[in-house]
Amino acid sequence: MTRIGITGHVRFGERTAELVEKALRETLKKWAGKEMTGVSCLAPGSDQIFAKVILELGGRIEVVLPARDYREVGIPARNLREFDRLMAAADSLRVADPGKSGPDTYLAASKEVIAGSDLLLAVWDGTPDRSPGGTGDAVAHAHSEGVRVEVVWPAGAVHD
Repeated sequence: MTRIGITGHVRFGERTAELVEKALRETLKKWAGKEMTGVSCLAPGSDQIFAKVILELGGRIEVVLPARDYREVGIPARNLREFDRLMAAADSLRVADPGKSGPDTYLAASKEVIAGSDLLLAVWDGTPDRSPGGTGDAVAHAHSEGVRVEVVWPAGAVHD
């Protein structure tokens, strides 16, 4: 079984979302099928696109929520329907921190995603994080833990 984690930007436009989805599908198709498990926090943007593609390719998803209030605090109204759909399709769910959502819980969840993965895909343009617990921190942690990282940032993509 191949276990693939995700980290990545949460804010980008529709055109970039299309490019990211296509790039993730191309990257993930080599592991397509029941032996592929995606590990995700289901954040808007990269995480939700990743989980959707994993399911479309016949894989399973495991969800690691940063905190119990993550749906209410971390998911914008426009992303709730997809979040709920992906949660319903998940094979398992863990909560990284029983407290309230924030940078520390986001990093704790990323660390759990990484600990449960053979490979971390990073949908990332390489820019430094705006706040602690972001994509750059997750990539640095994966490197420090010896988890292979593959950056996915398609040509023409723009990060908001």
